[in-house]
Formats: sequence, C-alpha cells, structure tokens
Amino acid sequence: MDCSSVGTKQLSNVIIRFAGDSGDGIQLTGDRFTGETAFFGNDLATLRDFPAEIRAPSGTLAGVSSFQLHFADHGIHTAGDAPDVLVAMNPAALKANIGDLEAGAEIIVDSDQFKRRTLKKVGYGTNPLEDGSLESYRVHAIPLSSITVEALRGFPISNKDAERAKNMFALGLLCWMYDRPTDSTVEYLRRRFGKRAEIADANVAAFQAGYAFGDTTETFATRYEVRPAHMPDGLYRNVSGNLALCYGLLAGTQKAGIPLFLGAYPITPASDLLHELARHQAQGVRTFQAEDEIAGIAAAIGASFGGHLGVTSTSGPGMSLKAEALGLAIALELPLVVCNVQRAGPSTGMPTKTEQADLLQAMFGRNGESPVPILAPRSPSDCFEIAFEAVRIATKYRTPVVLLSDAHLANGSEPWRLPDLNHLPDIQVGFATEPNRGGEFWPYLRDPETLARPWTVPGTPGLEHRIGGLEKLDGKGTISSDPDNHEAMVRVRAAKVAGVAADTPALEVDDPDDCADLLVLGWGSTYGATCAAVRAVRERGGQVAHAHLRHLNPFPANTGDVLGRYRTVLVPELNSGQLLVLIKASFEVHAIGYNRVRGLPFSSAELAAQIEELI
Repeated sequence: MDCSSVGTKQLSNVIIRFAGDSGDGIQLTGDRFTGETAFFGNDLATLRDFPAEIRAPSGTLAGVSSFQLHFADHGIHTAGDAPDVLVAMNPAALKANIGDLEAGAEIIVDSDQFKRRTLKKVGYGTNPLEDGSLESYRVHAIPLSSITVEALRGFPISNKDAERAKNMFALGLLCWMYDRPTDSTVEYLRRRFGKRAEIADANVAAFQAGYAFGDTTETFATRYEVRPAHMPDGLYRNVSGNLALCYGLLAGTQKAGIPLFLGAYPITPASDLLHELARHQAQGVRTFQAEDEIAGIAAAIGASFGGHLGVTSTSGPGMSLKAEALGLAIALELPLVVCNVQRAGPSTGMPTKTEQADLLQAMFGRNGESPVPILAPRSPSDCFEIAFEAVRIATKYRTPVVLLSDAHLANGSEPWRLPDLNHLPDIQVGFATEPNRGGEFWPYLRDPETLARPWTVPGTPGLEHRIGGLEKLDGKGTISSDPDNHEAMVRVRAAKVAGVAADTPALEVDDPDDCADLLVLGWGSTYGATCAAVRAVRERGGQVAHAHLRHLNPFPANTGDVLGRYRTVLVPELNSGQLLVLIKASFEVHAIGYNRVRGLPFSSAELAAQIEELI
C-alpha cells in the first residue's frame, strides 16, 4: 500500500486504553506512549488500573491490567470516560473493557490469543471476532503475537521472549497511528535493558516493526493528528502524584533548611514515596524502611525530636496502626507529615483501587481530643503544592499534618510546569537556643501568634527537657494530672489547629455569572471529573458553581459564607458521604451527597447528569 494514500484526520482529543494481562507489559506500554505524548506537547491525563491480586491467573478477568490516556490540543481535567481506542491483548481484556466503549470506537486485538481455551476461560461461548457481536465497533484483528515473533526471528532470544515484546509492537503501531515521536522510547528501551543487549535490541526492533506495520499494511486507512496544546511558557515534565508529592516534601525541607527523614513500611499504593525519596541522599534525605507501620511513624517522630522533619507514608490500613503514635506526636507538639495514599477498603479491601474513605479516620481516628490539620491535593501535579504546604504548616505550628492523597492521584500523571525554587516562599524554622523564661527553658511556652511551642535540638546546653505521652503542664512542661491544666491543654491544642484557617487561602468559587443556585463542592481527586462535568453542563446552558477544598481541617475561614450563598450544595465523593457529614455538622446549609465506592474515579458524564437533574 502506498503510504501517501493514507489520510490524516485532525482530532482535538483522543482517549486510548491499553489492556491485557499484568505480564503483557501494559503499564510500560501506556507509560511510554504517555511519555512521547508529553514530549509532543499535548495536555494529558492518565488512569492506571491494576489487578488487586498479586498474581491473578493469566487470561482471567481478575488478572486484567489497563492504562488509559486522554490527550488533547487543549486543557483537560480527566483521563476520560469512554475510550475511543481499546487495545486488547487477549479475550479477558476485551471482555473486561468492552462495556466502557461507545458505538464506533476502535478496537485493536491480538487475534492469536482468541482460541477456544482462552475464550472459554472468560465465558465466551463463541469467538466475538467472528460472531458479529462487535459489529458496532471498528475492529482490527491483528495477529500481534505471531507477527512479533516473525519480526524478531534471527535475534538470539527464545520465541517466548520474542512474543513478550508484542506490547512494544503494539506501541509502535499506535505511535504511527497518532504521529507520536519515537526517539525517546528507543533510548528508554536501550537504557532499561542495557545489561541485556539482546533483549534491548529485540524490543527496539519490535517497536520499530509495529511502526512500520502501520505504515505499510492496508489495515488502517487513516492516521490521526492531535496538535500540541497551548500552555503557558515554561519547562514541563510528565509527573505522577507520588513523584510530585516527593518533590514537594523535598522542596519544603530545602526552603526550611532542615533535613527530611522518612520512616515507612511498604504498602500499596504509597510504596513509591519510599522508593523515590531513597534516591535523594545527596539532598540530605534519610529513609528508613521499618519492620512495621508503628516503627515507621515512631522513627519519624524521633527524627522530628532530633531537628529533622519527620515524614511517614502509608495507606488506610497503616493509618489504623499508626493512630496511637500519631496521638503521641500531637501530645509532643512536634512537626510531622503523615502521607496517606488512600485505597479501597475496609481491611485489605482492593489495594490497587482508589477511594476517598479515610477522611473521617484522619479527623477522628485517635483516642482523646486530638485534632490535626488535614490537606488533600486535587491533581497529580497539585501533590507538589500540597506537600510543600504540609511542610509549612507542620513546622510553623509544631503539629502533625495529615495529607490525604489517593491511588488515582498517586498513579495518574499529567504535565507539570516545574516551579522556580527561588520563587517558592521561604519556610522560617527557628530552633530554640536560649532559655526563654527567667533563665529557664520552658518547652511548652507558646508563641502568642501561632500557639506553637519551642522546637529545640536535643543536647542544646541548658535546654534539656522532658517529652512523652503523659499530659504536660502548659508552659513549664512537667508532668501534670491537674484537671484544669488538662482542659486548658486540650483547648490550646485545638485552638492552635483552628488557627491554621487564618493562615490559608480563602475558598475560591468558580461562578462566572454569579447567579447559580447550585454549588458543587469537591475535595481530593474528584476535582478533574467535577471540572469536566461542570464545564459540560455550562456548555449545555446550565448554571452551576464549583468550589474545591484542599484544606479540610480546618476549613478555609470563608467556607461558611461561600456555602451560604447557594440554595443547594452537591458534594461528590468516592465514599459514602464523609465530607458531607462534616459540612452538615459545621454549617447550616442544604447539602446532599453524590457518592460512589466502586474503586474507580467518577465519570464526568454521570456527574453532569446528576448536576442537571438538580438544576
């Protein structure tokens, strides 16, 4: 076929989903296509979906892994609802994802895998490639496995290793279809498999063979072009939420001039924080992989006592185990950042799936009166800003701060405009070095503005003091069981946390005409779907306002005023209504919830339908 006869169609945006077994390299394929797309200059958002089982049987529905990428020539907020293209490596991948496709979507399948045994394994009585059940879609049945093996014949690898490179063949084909760059993927493959040159050469050859296949086959009559998005000038990189969170912690401690210490026990989906921060010893970072969750937070508290910023990372089950030690940090009034990358529960639940179900745990999941500031990022790149803010609050107010990310943000990615560190605000940290009360050192003598107690490094001459979980006498810091002192300490710790509200940005409202009756109030990772839903409703003539909370305790000082301006407040959450409980308890407003607990993000279409129903 003369490639000049292939037409090119201009598109404003595309949603592609790669799906297959975990062993098919789906996440690597999606990640590389995302990298090329980011380099090309499109705006993008991704959604990774992993099996919850560690080793689900191959070819089964439980073992399907997927990677969805939405890229566009304009600003976007979500990884998209319905894929325009599904690349399915086996029958299980097709069956698990076909329900998300709309009529006319493009399906690319590895026809080599559609055999009687594999079809039967997932409940297909007949071959869907032959029985007419896919006639409403544009199906390309390509023998990816056998073509890849043939393309790699002559390489010093086994047929099994050759077949494993079919994901690179598929990646090359998609890069041809959507006119993606290829150089960085070739460089990546040579770097990734550098210790095994034969494997690197085979993967590069498979990738290039896939590109050439698209260029020469008669299977595809159209290529697609999605032009770069117009974005503010600056240096960009593609960043995941976990990576951005690490960079935010690093930037915060650099601006504060103190070392960072992470005490953590590996847990999905927070383990990447430990992996990434362990690479930054040159920046003064110390990481400790603890034997359990309790040891992780206890070590972080000890690091804070020693003049570092103690950080601990975990997910919901680990938060349960850390609760007692977190109460100790509250009593000690030391800075600490607790990063909870939420996942679907309860118990082990679905550890690779997303949820927002730990808000009330962060608020109340400890004994005694023990409030802490709670922050939540709204996007992968916003994890940087929120982590930086957590460092600022923890060090300024001498308090633990809980940062609530989630699996969707942690594993999702988007373009991130790198900040100029010189333009980030300084974080002032002053350690006590002199007595503060008539020649004595009182460890609980408070700053009149922040109510924070002094922070001093152990061993500072003349500033020896006692810490521990027993209640302290306010000011002097000796152990006290006096009822009046205990009530005073409870109230001053609560007042210190409440005072953070005066030091945080006001809640912003997006209400262009200032005449909407309905406010959609979100938090955390619902931001993208909510923005997309609100935009869709407005394009159809609906009037709706939107606000998003990043500070959840305390709420921004103007929250009550904002909510009071609207007849109805809709609170979408990936839980059973936890922010809704707090809103109703704190403000006299008519608030209703829109709740899903499916382990997946909202679709913007379903949320838009709910908004229009309320309007």
